[in-house]
Amino acid sequence: MFDHVVFGTSDYAVSKAFFLKALEPIGIAIVSEGPLGIELSTDGKSSLCIRRTEERPAHLHLAFTAENRQQVEAFHRAALEAGAKDNGPPGLRPEYSGNYYAAFVIGPDGHNIEVVCHETED
Repeated sequence: MFDHVVFGTSDYAVSKAFFLKALEPIGIAIVSEGPLGIELSTDGKSSLCIRRTEERPAHLHLAFTAENRQQVEAFHRAALEAGAKDNGPPGLRPEYSGNYYAAFVIGPDGHNIEVVCHETED
C-alpha cells in the first residue's frame, strides 16, 4: 500500500539491529545504507527507512504483513530477543476481523511494531 515510510531514531545502531533481527522472519533485508540512514524492504517495492536524528521522534504504529502465522510467532520471539517489550503476544484479534492474527511489541524508540497475517491457519 505504501511506497516507503521514513522515521527518525534517537539511537541509530540500536534501531538498525532491532529491526533487522525482529523483521528477519518476514524476509526484511537491507536495500541501501548511507549517511542519512538505512532502507529496508521485503520485496523491493515498498521500504522502511530509518534515519539518524538528534531529536526524540514521535511514537508510530508500524504494521508489517506476514505470509503465515508462523512468521508472526517468529517475529514476536525475534523482537523480544532483540530487546523489545511485549505489547501483545501472537494470537487472533477477532475484534479486528475473523482471521486477524497478530503480535505487537514496543521497539527501541517506543514505536508499536506489529506483524499481522490475514490468512487462515491452514
